[in-house]
Formats: sequence, C-alpha cells, structure tokens
Amino acid sequence: SVSMFLNTLTPKFYVALTGTSSLISGLILVSTRCINVTLQIDFQNGISGFIPINRGKQVSAQRSNSKKKSKAKCKVWRNPLNLFRGAEYNRYTWVTGREPLTYYDMNLSAQDHQTFFTCDTDHLRPADAIMQKAWRERNPQARISAAHEALELNECATAYILLAEEEATTIVEAEKLFKQALKAGEGCYRRSQQLQHHGAQYEAQHRRDTNVLVYIKRRLAMCARKLGRTREAVKMMRDLMKEFPLLSMFNIHENLLEALLELQAYADVQAVLAKYDDISLPKSATICYTAALLKARAVSDKFSPEAASRRGLSTAEMNAVEAIHRAVEFNPHVPKYLLEMKSLILPPEHILKRGDSEAIAYAFFHLQHWKRVEGALNLLHCTWEGTFRMIPYPLEKGHLFYPYPICTETADRELLPSFHEVSVYPKKELPFFILFTAGLCSFTAMLALLTHQFPELMGVFAKAFLSTLFAPLNFVMEKVESILPSSLWHQLTRI
Repeated sequence: SVSMFLNTLTPKFYVALTGTSSLISGLILVSTRCINVTLQIDFQNGISGFIPINRGKQVSAQRSNSKKKSKAKCKVWRNPLNLFRGAEYNRYTWVTGREPLTYYDMNLSAQDHQTFFTCDTDHLRPADAIMQKAWRERNPQARISAAHEALELNECATAYILLAEEEATTIVEAEKLFKQALKAGEGCYRRSQQLQHHGAQYEAQHRRDTNVLVYIKRRLAMCARKLGRTREAVKMMRDLMKEFPLLSMFNIHENLLEALLELQAYADVQAVLAKYDDISLPKSATICYTAALLKARAVSDKFSPEAASRRGLSTAEMNAVEAIHRAVEFNPHVPKYLLEMKSLILPPEHILKRGDSEAIAYAFFHLQHWKRVEGALNLLHCTWEGTFRMIPYPLEKGHLFYPYPICTETADRELLPSFHEVSVYPKKELPFFILFTAGLCSFTAMLALLTHQFPELMGVFAKAFLSTLFAPLNFVMEKVESILPSSLWHQLTRI
C-alpha cells in the first residue's frame, strides 16, 4: 500500500514539498535572527541585562573616522612597553631555552632603529658611520662589537643605546648605560638645534638627534619604573611629553597610564584618558581597557550577578558594561588573558592593534591592576561574552569600531613565537534551530528528488524502513493480544 501511494504521487507534490520546507526554514531563520537582535542577553550566567544605548553621534563619527583608516588597519606598531633584550628577553632564553622573539619581529626592530637613529650625514662622523652599519647587522655579537668600536672613537649616544638594550644583563646596568647615552645625546641635540635651519642635512640630523634623545629619556623612565621608583618615572614621562608634545609615535602616554595605575592615582589616569581617548585619535587596548577598568571600579566591589538579574542594572553598572563591551569589541583577545583562561608569554617588540599580540602586551603589564580593583575581573567575567551578541554577523559591519580585520591572525603568527597558540576571533555559532531546519530541509529535498527519480526503489526502501520502524510496536501489540482476553480487546478497539 505504501509503494502504491508513493507511485501515485506526481512531481508537483515533490516541488510543493520542497518549497514548503524551504519556506518554513526561511521563516525560522528570519524569526531566530530577529530574536537574537532584539533580545540581547548580557550576562552568560543567566542575567537578563540591558544593552546600553549607543551614543549615536559619537558612534557614527567614530565609524566614519575608522573607515578612513581601514587601509592601515593591519599596520604593525612598536610596543610602547617593550622589554629589554639583554636584561629580559635573553634571560628568558637562558632559563627556558626558548626564543621569545621571532625573526620578523627583530627585523622590524632593526628597521625602526635605522629610521630613528641614523641619517644621511652619518658618513661624515666615523662613530655614527660605524653605528649605521651596526644597526643593519643581524648577528647580536657583531652589533655589540661595533658599538664598542664606535665608543673608542667618540662618545656616541646610539652606541650606548645598543649596549644598554642588548649587552646589559640587568636593568641597573642598562640604566647606567642610558645615563651615559643621555649625556652624549643632549650634547648632540643642543649642537644640531642651533644648526637645524642651515639646510636640509642639518634639519635631518636634528630630527635624528631628537629621536635619540626622546628614546633615551623614555627608556630611563621605564628603567625607573622597573626598579620601583614609580613616582620618579611618572615625573620623567610627564616632562618628556611636555618637552616634545608632537612626538606621538612613541606612545609615551601608554607608559604613563601604566605607571599611574601602579600608583593607584585613578584621577590622574582619568585626566590622561580624557586627552587621548578621543574620536580623532587612534585607539589601543590600553586606552579602551583602562577606561573600562575605571568605570568598573566604581561598581565592581558591590556587583552581584544574582542581584543584577533581579533588579536590573543601575546607571553606573550600565556605563561599566558599555565600557567593557567597547573594549572587548576593539580587542576580543584580552579577556582570556585577564581571566587567566590562557597563559601569558613575554610580549613581542611589535604589536598588531586589535590582535593577539596587543592583547598579550596589555595583559602582561595590566593584569595586576585589574586584580587590585576588587570585583573588576568578576564583572568582566560576567559581561565580556555579551559583546559578540551586539556585533552584526557576518563581520562586514562593526558596532562601535570598524569591522574586525581578517588579516590579524596571519600577522600575529609572524610576530609571536611558534610555541604560543595564537588566539583567533571568536566564531559566532549558529543557533541550533537554524542548523536543524537547514538539515531537515536538505534531507527532505534529497528524499523528494530520489523518490521522483527512482520511485520503485524508494518504495521498497520506504516499506522496509517502515516495517523495521514498526517492528517493536507490532511485537508489543502481539504480546498484548496474547495476554488480554479477546472480548476485552474487541471492546477497546471499538472505543
């Protein structure tokens, strides 16, 4: 009977069946998407939160500004908090036997050194000519030997820089060498400052001497910070930013933010953020997550997921959640390091903004500051995953920033050592109903096509399938018939 029924079906039936399944699948897909957009759930622990309303003008302005920079979105930046090769990176290699820096990262540093510390007139001064070759040398020992050779000829600031960075085995030794470099660098800076308007060559030399002086003072401030003289480091950074306000390429304000957080000078941190967390300025994980930390600090000590689920979020809690969502959208890799879901490694000398390398560099120095604020990590744990429900899918559109660049994974693999598992952008999982409906529609369409092409074979298959499916039921019915009296069974069937 089943095969006769299947044989009597016309092709129109199969077309209608397939069309109906596709229509149902599409309706479920649209309705599920609408539910995901409107019913945003902030907290992964079952808290039905409220998505803060975006400031429309600020968001649109930030998007338009970000679109202009979309071509440079995968640019590699110098890490403002990079460690010392001799005193820190090399010591890690001696202890573990692993190389914390990749060849690509060190090659970028060599290019930076040639850009900052050399100029076209170096060949006129023997010591600078030697250092110009030293910055291009790949062998570390050859670079160190060249620096010593340059110092035999003259007090060369860049030679002291190289020795402080690569030969000094402790921060104390590096600081002594940087102080000698400062003495030599200030003399060169004063001389070139007087001659900078005498021609293009003198102007280029003055620009080089300015870069050298700023680099030395910044590294001296970092030495003071590492040796526990944090207030001294803050003063040196502030003075440096006042003396050279236009040199933003070193991102000294990020060093200042970290030092101020160590002092727990949160009012000063807010003042720095007010200046640099601007729509027109490039963003960074340090800027976004520090802003989130300050807002979380105001509510985190009394925050409770259970209480928030009952009464809803207060205005201060909404602001903190919004700040966390903003930070996570900018760099989604940071929370796993702050929550210690992934192990940290030494940060590279260069970072890719919004990438795993930037997340490592930020968490390496700022994890202690998040731990110091009571409840901040708990608030981050409860809210950070809610960010991905706010971002349009697929990622052609961003929410508060331009879409997450797809090139970050490739660049991070070149910047980070091979023993580190690179963090990738969290993939948005499709709802179960969409997957189930798509599978059911595909299965129904395949059955319809096979039945239309091979009706007799499919009839036999359907008959065998149904008989196998109902075999346990027939077995049970036979047992029931053998147990119950025939008269009772007759009455039940009539009912």
